[in-house]
Amino acid sequence: MNIFETITLSLTAIMRNRLRSFLTTLGVVIGVFSVILLVALVSGLQSFITDQISSFGSNLVFVIPGQVTGAGRGPGGSTVNRLQFQDVNNLKRELKGKADVSTVTQKAASAKYNSKISKNMTISGVEDIYPKIVTAVQTAQGRFINKAESNSGKRVAVLGPTAVKNLFGDSNPLNKTITINNTKYQVIGVIKPRGAAFGVDQDNSAFVPLEAQRKQFGIDQPNAIYISVYKTEDINSVQAETKTLLEKRVSADDFTVQTQEQALSTISQITGVLTLALGGIAAISLIVGGIGVMNIMLVSVTERTREIGLRKALGARSKDIRNQFLIEALTLSGVGGIIGIIFGVGIALLVDQFVFTTTITWWSIALSFGFSMLVGVIFGVTPAIRASRLDPIQALRYE
Repeated sequence: MNIFETITLSLTAIMRNRLRSFLTTLGVVIGVFSVILLVALVSGLQSFITDQISSFGSNLVFVIPGQVTGAGRGPGGSTVNRLQFQDVNNLKRELKGKADVSTVTQKAASAKYNSKISKNMTISGVEDIYPKIVTAVQTAQGRFINKAESNSGKRVAVLGPTAVKNLFGDSNPLNKTITINNTKYQVIGVIKPRGAAFGVDQDNSAFVPLEAQRKQFGIDQPNAIYISVYKTEDINSVQAETKTLLEKRVSADDFTVQTQEQALSTISQITGVLTLALGGIAAISLIVGGIGVMNIMLVSVTERTREIGLRKALGARSKDIRNQFLIEALTLSGVGGIIGIIFGVGIALLVDQFVFTTTITWWSIALSFGFSMLVGVIFGVTPAIRASRLDPIQALRYE
């Protein structure tokens, strides 16, 4: 019997039991689908965070509360924010001539203009040099907060495009007065669109002077400190000076000082571990699917014992029987893998379009499909060998 006849017989057997074949492939479909989708989600998370960090200007040093693994010290430090605005002022004084120092605070609030409301806005308290540091924040209309407004805490606001649409529709928002939590602000600018990230619309936002937000909301701590170093060769020394200065007031475990490169490296390490962990969990469902393939194939061998005996009596060799059942197992796994890829890629694209960023990687597709075929081989061998070893006389007598 040639290979083409064996393949034909295998496909005929699969089509004869469509429902059973579908249920057999379902475990493989779920496994492949899970691997592709989970890897796409984690890769999208890494891509988004990387883009966010890269959107800051070059030569940047971050100061954030608590400890971050990969920052040169181990985890386990305090997660309580112990940074103070005095730290920002001290850094501005000590690093003058070497770097620009800025900070940001954030609050969720609603804004109102006449009868229109923009809910769940992100209100960021910033300084005038913020767009210089965060290059992704650029004005499309009007202007950003200037130094005088920043220093005095004047109540002016720069809105995101979504907030403008919610509050003003197609009207010009410049020089109009909006109310943010019962406090009035004059609109002086509109930033360029930045899009949504993980279901959060970054354009439903407003930037106001840091001092104005501090007074309105009673904020007494910064969320983070940004240090934009003038010269690349000064980055390491500025980082060291920043650590030394902060350690005069708080413990080394109370904050993390990272350069842009270190931050990106830390993100890569964290998302790499997440990818392996989630991919491994998803791969377990592929193994379960493989066990399902083996169980169904063993049942099939039992049901077709007389058929196997008859074929052997008519001259079929043991390897022909073995190859037939092995091809059936590979076909079920392969079809399940292809369907899983289609669903995984499709759902990942839908999530990317409507929820948050995903990144489909070719290696996750190749790995999951290859693993599904390997599952077919491994879990298809036992039923195939069992079928090939059946004694034709005993098989023909089987009831």
